[in-house]
Amino acid sequence: MNRLFQIALPLALAGVVAGCSAETSTNLAAAGGGIAVGTVTANPAVAVAVGLAVRAVADEAFKYAGRVRQGAEQDAIAEAAGALPEGGTTSWVIHHTVPVGDEHGDLTVVRDINTRLSACKEIVFSVQDGADRQLYTTQICRRGDQWKWAAVEPAVERWGFLQ
Repeated sequence: MNRLFQIALPLALAGVVAGCSAETSTNLAAAGGGIAVGTVTANPAVAVAVGLAVRAVADEAFKYAGRVRQGAEQDAIAEAAGALPEGGTTSWVIHHTVPVGDEHGDLTVVRDINTRLSACKEIVFSVQDGADRQLYTTQICRRGDQWKWAAVEPAVERWGFLQ
């Protein structure tokens, strides 16, 4: 079993440490799992099955983590915009538990949308990434005491984990 960890652990963690994409990291995890099982059993079908299962689990874990981070970012933007009147401007920032990819920017409430069913706001917000600044639009609505993201597909190109 010691040999198993000597081979699998470095391969599984290599993608995370190197800052690789989620796909590269899941491929490394799958390779590590398959190689580790291959050293324990002589059956290549078992090694392939374990490698595929590890890849599927790692892929879903990366997607889940991305959705959680994206939800926290959307909540930070909605919270910052919720207290503003129409035309109001403020900045927003998110500090993730793992301080990688902390985002910030500015936002403006373009219009209030008040109906009998809900109170909503249309906002324009920026995301600052070094010298690069991207602008997006979305809607937020009040749910109880909180403001929440209301757009079904909020700037899909930005929120790749929704796909």
